[in-house]
Amino acid sequence: MKCGWLQFFGAGLLCGLAMMPVRAGAQVDRALLQRVDDHYNHLHTLRARYSEHYKGLGIDRSETGTLTLKKPGLMRWSYDSPAGKVFVLDGKFAWFYTPGDAQVERMAAKQLDDLRSPLRFLLGHTQLAKELEQISVVAAGGDFKIAGVPKGMEQRVRRLSLVVTAAGVIQAMKIEEVDGAITDFSFTKIEEDVALPGSDFRFVVPVGVAVVNAQSPI
Repeated sequence: MKCGWLQFFGAGLLCGLAMMPVRAGAQVDRALLQRVDDHYNHLHTLRARYSEHYKGLGIDRSETGTLTLKKPGLMRWSYDSPAGKVFVLDGKFAWFYTPGDAQVERMAAKQLDDLRSPLRFLLGHTQLAKELEQISVVAAGGDFKIAGVPKGMEQRVRRLSLVVTAAGVIQAMKIEEVDGAITDFSFTKIEEDVALPGSDFRFVVPVGVAVVNAQSPI
């Protein structure tokens, strides 16, 4: 994510970060968390390419596609394969559909605990220090890894890790579930505050396809 929007801070700060021990100090922790919060809380829209790798429960699956986000609380995952596979959060419902299926799964947005829900950190309501427990921050090459347990998801998620730049830009996310399953996301070609049509976040049920209320998809 070496993009033009990457904000650099003073050379003295960057030098100090590079010289820190592996475990960042409390003052630096707060500053880095605040930069992540500030970066995403000021965004209105975001579009990025994503790579997702899920391994667990006998499944080993990799998928790619395009993620679009828009305030307040709108989200769309458009998968590359099969074409037309989508996960849409329209503000009221979450929809998950794969072309050729006889059913589309729907869930009330307020009940959603799908693994994509930690992406709320990118929807402009970020307060990492309040949303994560047992927070740690460690240096990871030229970047940093923020890790913790998402509040309200303790029964499902053992650990959430974010790889961020010194400027607070999220590059990757790792979700470790209590059953041992692991989901990795990485983000590239990020575009911020771009025009996104409202139609991107509306799901139209295909003719002949039934709507079922279901559990959150993996």
